Amino acid sequence: MKKTKLYSLHEKLNAKIVDFAGFKMPIHYSSIIKEHKAVRTSVGVFDVSHMGEIFVRGKNALDFIQLITVNDASLLTDGRVQYSAMCYDDGGIVDDLLVYRLSENEFMLVVNASNKDKDFEWMNKNKIDDVELIDESDEYSLLAVQGPKSKSVIEKICDNSLDIEYYHFTSTKIAGIELLISRTGYTGELGYELYFKGNESDARKVWNAVFEAGKEFEIQPVGLGARDSLRLEMGFCLYGNDIDQTTNTLEAGLGWITKLKKPSFLGKEALLKIKENGLRKKLVPIISSEKIFPRNGYEIAADGKIVGRLTSGTVSPILDKAIALGYIEIKFANEGNQISILIRGKEIPAFITKLPFIKN
Repeated sequence: MKKTKLYSLHEKLNAKIVDFAGFKMPIHYSSIIKEHKAVRTSVGVFDVSHMGEIFVRGKNALDFIQLITVNDASLLTDGRVQYSAMCYDDGGIVDDLLVYRLSENEFMLVVNASNKDKDFEWMNKNKIDDVELIDESDEYSLLAVQGPKSKSVIEKICDNSLDIEYYHFTSTKIAGIELLISRTGYTGELGYELYFKGNESDARKVWNAVFEAGKEFEIQPVGLGARDSLRLEMGFCLYGNDIDQTTNTLEAGLGWITKLKKPSFLGKEALLKIKENGLRKKLVPIISSEKIFPRNGYEIAADGKIVGRLTSGTVSPILDKAIALGYIEIKFANEGNQISILIRGKEIPAFITKLPFIKN
């Protein structure tokens, strides 16, 4: 198992460590609920250095990005970020990712840790002329500083102005370490992601600078447990649960990033056919006031039959209600519809709502 450059620090903080995506990662330090609420009300810091950073360079870099992703990367300018996905020829999802335009001929793709090797192999399989692919994942550390007080923390220690628009980025220094800082995140809160190279000492310098600046806001280290509950409150998809090679972007509610009018891209013909034939199922947000903990794999029932299955679930620390995502047959997928979650043979009442579960 791999370790991030901050692993020894997580041990020192008595984090509960789990194996995740080939890494030993902190699941929580104090409690998932405490860390979750810290991000919603003040500020928290995640070590997400397990994520993959793949660079695309060359005069045909944009053409390659356009070929392998469903969104329209031609709309990007230097310093902008785009959420996108990659699809197989049958429309199944290879991965969802962030596309950073560094320059006209250079992009950084940030992919899920569990998919990094698979993604890199798939990209190389579909590589075109005058494009170079470089996997620099092991060289980068990545901290996500998230929460309503995140700007107040980072602007204390950042060399540049932090007036960055959503899904934009800039270069700066923190604690003498050069880094790329983007206004992105996976929590639905104001937040920044810090990408930088360096050894363990460099990583600790950045981490310590952030925590020193955040003392007055009771800044907290946050693990993967709260990362999952935070993203679920916003309805953000998790690869391996809500999306994978057996699902497509249209069913998953990602039609807004799927630009079917742009020139040919991998999976386009299959997605056009799926749209033409009509969706058979849809990923929907589900909420229940019952005292349950919904889990991946639980069946969904309506009209006395099984019509779907949950993909993600938790009890929202903010709402104190059971929330979940799940695929359901399209005719039962309307907002407001009453459904049931089957738990150990018992039907638990729930209904389809709209995203996000909590409004910021």
